[in-house]
Amino acid sequence: MTAVVELEGVERTFDGTPPVEALKATNVVVNQGDYVAIVGPSGSGKSTLLHLLGLLDSPTAGTYRLDGVDTQGISEAEKAGLRATRIGFVFQSFHLLATRTTVENVALGELYVAGSKADRKARAVEALTRVGLGHRLDAYPTTLSGGERQRVAVARALAASPALLLADEPTGNLDSVTTASILDLFDELHQSGLTVMMITHDRNVAARADRQLNINDGVVTEEAMERA
Repeated sequence: MTAVVELEGVERTFDGTPPVEALKATNVVVNQGDYVAIVGPSGSGKSTLLHLLGLLDSPTAGTYRLDGVDTQGISEAEKAGLRATRIGFVFQSFHLLATRTTVENVALGELYVAGSKADRKARAVEALTRVGLGHRLDAYPTTLSGGERQRVAVARALAASPALLLADEPTGNLDSVTTASILDLFDELHQSGLTVMMITHDRNVAARADRQLNINDGVVTEEAMERA
């Protein structure tokens, strides 16, 4: 097994009186091809863990290795490079530019990836085709349904062929039918070998994953998943 995410004794404490232990010593290994749901109530530490996994913040203690790279002590520029090439982000809000077509929105997500404009467009077309939107390349976000906009956001995350797809409440703004469609897409991506970590407060959404991490008061535990 190849480890994509390795957390060893990772903690995050915020200064204050008293200091706030947002994430207590955490040891987690996520291997290539794993599908992991991170579940917890508001204020449990989910956002803190997300920011650490996405290299948007640094741990107070411990070691985080991403795709074999020890992220402790590397420069902000190096972290930005890892975020651009090794992590695909999908958020609850789609963050699409209304004045750009779907293919342009996806290609813009690759500005920090090596290659020409033509290369970026080709990868964007491939990613949109992969999520079932090859027929909407020239559409604008305002003409798309909520589910289609989220698929564009997923395509943008996939375009650089990341080692890790990191999703933060990706179905939070969607109705139940559209949610099922997006979760089917995540199932397909996982089955293709992509490593997926998804933060959610919804147990039904989390049940689609192969592994479930529960977080409460900054403490991460793994729940045994029951399969029919």
